[in-house]
Amino acid sequence: DLLRRYEKQIASKKRAYSAERYMLSLMLREPIAAEPLATIRTGVIAEWRDRRLARVGAGTFLRHLTVLRHVFEVARKEWGVPMPVNPTADVRKPKAPLARNRRLKPDEEEALFAACGGCLNPLMEPIIRLALYTGMRRGELLSARWQHFDPEKRTLLIPMTKNGHPRTVPLDSHALGVVEGLPRNGDDRLLPISDEAVKLAWKRLIKRSRIVDFRFHDLRHEAISRFFERGLTVPEVALISGHRDVRMLFRYTHLKA
Repeated sequence: DLLRRYEKQIASKKRAYSAERYMLSLMLREPIAAEPLATIRTGVIAEWRDRRLARVGAGTFLRHLTVLRHVFEVARKEWGVPMPVNPTADVRKPKAPLARNRRLKPDEEEALFAACGGCLNPLMEPIIRLALYTGMRRGELLSARWQHFDPEKRTLLIPMTKNGHPRTVPLDSHALGVVEGLPRNGDDRLLPISDEAVKLAWKRLIKRSRIVDFRFHDLRHEAISRFFERGLTVPEVALISGHRDVRMLFRYTHLKA
């Protein structure tokens, strides 16, 4: 009941609703979902942890645990559920995975753009180039609007980002060239393509290019690392990438020795 109420009243109002809805749906299938609240103790959460870790990695589990912890916190503090402590508080957590440090090699970059020639959707190459030149997230790229593009100042405003803070991304000559080369077909979006279409096209693209273990989000890592290698300062890179926490920014930065 708590999980369903949380999805309806709390998760549905979040920008990451689709991800949380999926996590909650998985929890609803677990035996813990049928557990009476009176019997929810650390041991019950620990059993759920062990079952989940047998199927998913530590990073995925920690994200699920964060959601479950918030479910109990809201229930205790706002819904009047008589729980003296949060049952997830004392559960031993698995060690978080190390940050990815995957950089794009020069020959891989060539192979990536060569493979773009075989894409049925001509927008895949400009999407990848903009991700590499600006460090923007996939969702930010797909929600970018012509009305927020300023060719005079060479900037692109992102009014809504993952962390909820708008930011203005400066466009260097490469990024500006990509944007100005995009067709205008009456759609206010710079890149009128769905998120799911990009995911599927990316999988086919990586397979054709024969690049191993490279995700679309790694383009953001690569872009941020290149910003530092070009001599930009921490505040400048944070302004472009949108990071509010310098520690998180460093997780995305992998300079070549």
